[in-house]
Amino acid sequence: MPRSIRSARSNSICSVTSESGRGAKLDELLASRVKMGKKVEKGLNKEKNQSATSQDELDSNKALEPHVCTGNFSADFSELCRRNNMTFIPPVIMRPRPPAPVVQQEVSPAKGGKDKGKPSVTQPEPEQEENAEDGEPVDAPPKTFTTKDKFEYFKPSIQVEMDNQDKPDTVNEIFIRGWKVDTVMMDIFKQCWPTMEKLHSINLWNTGLNDDTLHTLSTILPQCPNIKNVTLDGNATEKEDWFELITEESPVQNLSLRHCGITNKGAKMIGRCLGSAKRANTKLLTLNLSNNKIGEEGLEEIAQGLRLNRTLLSLSLASNEIRDKGVVKLSEVLSRFPLTHEEVVERRKLMSDRSSPDRNKSPPLSRRADSKDRPGSVRSSTHQDKGGKKNEKPSAKAKKDGKGGKEEKEEKHEKTKGKKEKEDKAGAKKAAAAESQARRASLAADAKGKGNKTKGKEKGGKPAQEQEPADSQDFINPLLEGADYIDGRLWVAGNRVLINLNLSRNEIGETGLEALLKAMQYQTTLCMENKSSGTGLMRLLVGKNKVRSSHELLQKITDIMLPKDPFYKPPPQTPEVNEA
Repeated sequence: MPRSIRSARSNSICSVTSESGRGAKLDELLASRVKMGKKVEKGLNKEKNQSATSQDELDSNKALEPHVCTGNFSADFSELCRRNNMTFIPPVIMRPRPPAPVVQQEVSPAKGGKDKGKPSVTQPEPEQEENAEDGEPVDAPPKTFTTKDKFEYFKPSIQVEMDNQDKPDTVNEIFIRGWKVDTVMMDIFKQCWPTMEKLHSINLWNTGLNDDTLHTLSTILPQCPNIKNVTLDGNATEKEDWFELITEESPVQNLSLRHCGITNKGAKMIGRCLGSAKRANTKLLTLNLSNNKIGEEGLEEIAQGLRLNRTLLSLSLASNEIRDKGVVKLSEVLSRFPLTHEEVVERRKLMSDRSSPDRNKSPPLSRRADSKDRPGSVRSSTHQDKGGKKNEKPSAKAKKDGKGGKEEKEEKHEKTKGKKEKEDKAGAKKAAAAESQARRASLAADAKGKGNKTKGKEKGGKPAQEQEPADSQDFINPLLEGADYIDGRLWVAGNRVLINLNLSRNEIGETGLEALLKAMQYQTTLCMENKSSGTGLMRLLVGKNKVRSSHELLQKITDIMLPKDPFYKPPPQTPEVNEA
């Protein structure tokens, strides 16, 4: 091969190698830059992650701070729902009401005549009818209600009533209907409701309450300051712990448990909470247990609770499974009944406490100090020495009579001590007499008569009833009422405080109606003699049972109860016209 060709090839190879070397260097530079860029990006990402984590920690610390409810139900409820990460927060809206017709009144300044100064009512303008395309009139939309989309209407919401719509902290009634209240929602209510001072009514209709949410609700109610009315219709639970709503701590006065599937199991516990020999419910006024599954055993327990309950005014047991046996037991409680051994023991204990109220009390400190059995206090020697140094020079009279200053002081002390003892005894006698007079006045109601009135008066000339009205209004235990000893048993008057009883739409036959008739006759004769312990039943509903409406027993019960019914309006009496 010639030298020229070899030199050309070698030059080309050198150029190629030089170019390849330059390309390799460029690749290395690019690779290093890419690596540096990745490092920078990683550093930036680390800084961003650290800042994000720090921000999350700050947010979590803020979320951990408990929310303090202020009494504004709408704001507190929304904030607590947001903190519980709820996807949908039920809105708090005003309870819808039909709009009232607007009547405009204008005072016409009439100059003379009989109608001077009287308001003249302006008639509302007639609604203008719209014409359709074909010329026919179209009626205007109604103004008595508003229409909504069906999906919007059935969305969960909380309806409220307010004393003043401009003040959101004046919510007094809460209505929740048709959507499930779970444990999380009830915990939110547990934080909101106790801070609402105006709240007095809670209505949870068909909200799917279970045993846990019912127990939580029973713990919320004692914390609400002014709660009185609770309606839980349409909620069926497994354990039937409805008695937790009427315990001693519960302030509920009106309770409605319709359509709750209550059986004899739940009715037994409710009856035990209504009253027993040792304690009784003193706050519940009305109880609605209609449309449940209560039978004879459940009614017997409820009647047992009504023996010593003197607070419940209205009881509804309509549309249950009640038969004659339970009605006979209830009729016995309404007329008169013998005391059990436990009730007799409790009666004796109460009577002994009433006869000697200060038996278990220790005497006051003043009497202890002045008592004769206990020696008087002896002064220390240091005080005696100081006193001796001061009284070294006795007076002239003391020298003549041969008596020192100490002896005179001891004599004076003994005289004042005797006077104090006499005054304490006299004051104790007067206080005991006043207390006995007040107790006799407050416990004057008896089953046999109108009671013995106190004749004694105090020095001021006023009787003890006028000076101490609080004692006469105290609750009188029914075990302390007058009793009759018949066949070796003590019989007392029955419950005369219950004024409304609904037993319609059950399975009551002639035996039960006959027992009710005797109880009403007994109450009528007893209340004619003594009305201080109650008026007895004023309204009794026993329709639509096994007995036909034209039965003789039903007619007799109607004749007795109709004049007592406060809702009954007698027909107007027309004057008799003397025929010529």
